[in-house]
Amino acid sequence: MNKVLKYSIAKDELSTSEKVGQLFMPAAFINDTEEEIKQLEELIVKHSVGGLCFFHSRASAATNYESKKKVVYNKDSLKTLKILINRYQNVSKHPLLIAIDAEWGLAMRIENTAQYPYAITLGALPPENDNLIFEVGKNIAIDCKAAGIHWNLSPVVDINNNPNNPVIGYRSFGENIEDVTRKAIAYVKGSQSENVLTSVKHFPGHGDTATDSHLGLPIIHKTKQELEANELYPFQKLIDEGVDSIMVGHLSIPSLANGENIPSSISKKIIKGVLRDEMNFKGVVISDALNMHAVSKEYPVKGELEWLAFDAGNDVLCFAENTAEGINLILKQASASQIEESFKRVWLLKEKAIPKIVNGIEKASILVEDLNQEIAKKSITLVKGNTNAINNFRIKGFIGVSNLLASNNHFFKTIKNDLKFISLELIDERIFSEENVLLALFPPQVKPSNNFGFTHKEITLINRLVNKKNVVVFLFGNPYLLNILDIKNTKVLVAAYQNSIEFQNVAANQFLGNLDLIGLLPIQTA
Repeated sequence: MNKVLKYSIAKDELSTSEKVGQLFMPAAFINDTEEEIKQLEELIVKHSVGGLCFFHSRASAATNYESKKKVVYNKDSLKTLKILINRYQNVSKHPLLIAIDAEWGLAMRIENTAQYPYAITLGALPPENDNLIFEVGKNIAIDCKAAGIHWNLSPVVDINNNPNNPVIGYRSFGENIEDVTRKAIAYVKGSQSENVLTSVKHFPGHGDTATDSHLGLPIIHKTKQELEANELYPFQKLIDEGVDSIMVGHLSIPSLANGENIPSSISKKIIKGVLRDEMNFKGVVISDALNMHAVSKEYPVKGELEWLAFDAGNDVLCFAENTAEGINLILKQASASQIEESFKRVWLLKEKAIPKIVNGIEKASILVEDLNQEIAKKSITLVKGNTNAINNFRIKGFIGVSNLLASNNHFFKTIKNDLKFISLELIDERIFSEENVLLALFPPQVKPSNNFGFTHKEITLINRLVNKKNVVVFLFGNPYLLNILDIKNTKVLVAAYQNSIEFQNVAANQFLGNLDLIGLLPIQTA
């Protein structure tokens, strides 16, 4: 492999076709067949592909996942990933830029790897604890380096101001622009401290949508002034901080496109006009995945979408499905200067990251369990009621009710091993003879579709219980669930955000009066 990464050399050594190939980042799947692996190797060799974006499997890729294709569990995915990265690097003439979505760690894509808290949990940390977000960014970067990954396509800086958002929600730091911006900067700086690239997303802002762009095109009807005051704010601040790259989402925002109803990812007015000219972004622009149905369904001619995305101003074409055809169209239709500008930006990004990654020798400076526990202590939030009410409740005695089986309920076990426990699905009229109820809710899913996984019967039972008895609620999941519960009569309500053992144990200790509740709810609830 040619190890020379100096642009001053590469600009003369690479052919125009190779330079265009460097702009393509097709998907690589950790759990592919040998035949599929060989097909990707051939693509890399034949077209001088510049990078790869790794996903768990073809079935788990978002456009497929929603169709419920079976995702096969592979406990050795991390080992497979490392083998594949080395294999693909070895067949490539030039070093490949390896990317992955690791917003909350490699666990977002890979089994048996460290998982850090979701962005919405980090959003609950008081400002004085933003150093913990720096450590999350740093630890994830170290995990990426150990796997041979150069580019973590995160963090999300969307302002989540739509509670019905089906795809952002828990991936956002919250709905306050200053908090989101400050926390995103801390995350980025943590990653930069380990020389791992980041990419803030999804420009111009995916927070105020009720459509999942994996499946359709969201349309945002806001004025440019409204967007500048809200959605665009964190992007501008991160540009001022020198962020490496920005990912452009598949969003229709007519006010930024001179009234055109066109995806932002293929809009010259939005990428070259707003992002480059008005916001003065000089770094690399990467498209959101080009397989997403918001755009892929509209451009069935192979290579057309890749050309439109490049021509609009994207330097890196992520999850390009038609590499050969896209390269041919760009070679036919782009000017030499247009190709060189994008190639230079991408090659300089490689120069910055690739020599710094030494595969497999890094270890996290803070154990994931310790960091998660510290974040739990600082983030768990008293949403309603007060700690005195919890103390009185605890002294008087109570019954435990949860939708999580007793054998997995570390929260209840930590509070009291012999706690009287009733599963939510087994509630009957006898429960209503009890005076005090400690209700621990573990939403089956983190996304809001289908009531976060709760059945209509369960929601009805929860609301009846809250309105009939003295109830203290601990919610171990997405706090947007509170918008579909009737919580006005809840005695005490605590948002614990995550269901991991660390969060359950910390929540139990807070219930027992051993820790203060200092977290801040990052969203508004009904």
